[in-house]
Amino acid sequence: MLFIGVFQVVGLLTSRHDMPMASTEELLTVAAVARRLGVAPATLRTWDRRYGLGPSSHESGEHRRYCPADLARLTLMRRLITSGVSPSDAAEQAKKHKGKITVENIVDDFVVREDLVKALHKAAKTLDKNFIEAALRKDLAENGVVKSWSETIVPLLFLVGNEWEASGQGVEIEHLLTEILKRILRESVDDISKPVNARPVLLASVGEEMHSLALHALAAALAERKIESYFLGPRTPLEALCEMISRAAPPAVFLWAQLPQNADPKFFTDIPTIRPTPRIVLGGPGWDVDECKDVAIVHDLSQACAEIERAVGL
Repeated sequence: MLFIGVFQVVGLLTSRHDMPMASTEELLTVAAVARRLGVAPATLRTWDRRYGLGPSSHESGEHRRYCPADLARLTLMRRLITSGVSPSDAAEQAKKHKGKITVENIVDDFVVREDLVKALHKAAKTLDKNFIEAALRKDLAENGVVKSWSETIVPLLFLVGNEWEASGQGVEIEHLLTEILKRILRESVDDISKPVNARPVLLASVGEEMHSLALHALAAALAERKIESYFLGPRTPLEALCEMISRAAPPAVFLWAQLPQNADPKFFTDIPTIRPTPRIVLGGPGWDVDECKDVAIVHDLSQACAEIERAVGL
C-alpha cells in the first residue's frame, strides 16, 4: 500500500502452535484489544475471518477472548500494515513469528476516537476536503502529533486501505488524504520560532524510497518540541545525503526505508566523518536489524522523537 508509513517493527512473538495457556485475568475482549491496537472492532473480526489472526482458543457460540500472545501477533500485524506492508503479507509474517512477549512490552497506551475516525472516513468518501482539513487541524491542535497520529490518522488510513484492498476502488481517497495530511503536517513545521537546536536535524527517505508520510509526521512532531529539521523527502541519493551532512553538520540524521531494496547500510556507513558525530536513527520496515547494530532503530514516532531529543541535548 502507498498510503502509510510509520516505524519499523521488531520483536519475537508467540506462535499459535506452541503458545502457553493464558490465565483468565489476561484475556481481553474484542473491544479492549481494538482500543489497545488503535483499530476498529470490525477490523479485528476481518483479520480473524480473512487471515486467521483471531483468538488462539475460541469455541462457537462463545465471546472472543484474546490472550497476550494473540495481542502480540495482532500488534505486529497492525504495525507492519502501518509501515506499508499489505495486510496479507503482514498476516503471514505475524503468524510465523515465535517466542514469548508480554503485553506490556509491546502495546502502546492509546485508544481510537472512533466517532471522529468514522466521521473523517465518511467525509473522505464524499471528498469533503474542507471537513477533513478542519477536523484534523482541530485534533492535532488538541492532542498533538503523536497522539493524533496513533489514535486518529492511522485508524482512518486503516479503514481506507482495507476498503481499497477489498474492492480495488478508492485509490483517489487514499491520495487525497495523503496530500491533505502532508500539507497540514507541514504547516506546523513552517511555524517554528526560536528552535532549541542550533543546527537542524536531517530527515530523508533514502535510495529510491518514495514513501515520505512518516517523515512529515516526524518533522511535525519535532516542530512541536521546537526542534528544527531539514526535510530532504523521498528518493534521497547518497551523494545528496553526504553533501548535506558535510555542509549542515546535523546533530541527528533520520533515515527512512520502507522497502528492503532501499535500506542499504551505505547510507549510514559511507557518510562523511564530522565532529561532533551525528546520531544516526533508522526507521521503516526495510532495514535489516543484523546489519544495523551500531545505529539506533526506532519502532514508533515517540521513540524517534526521543532519540532526536537526546541528540540535540534535551
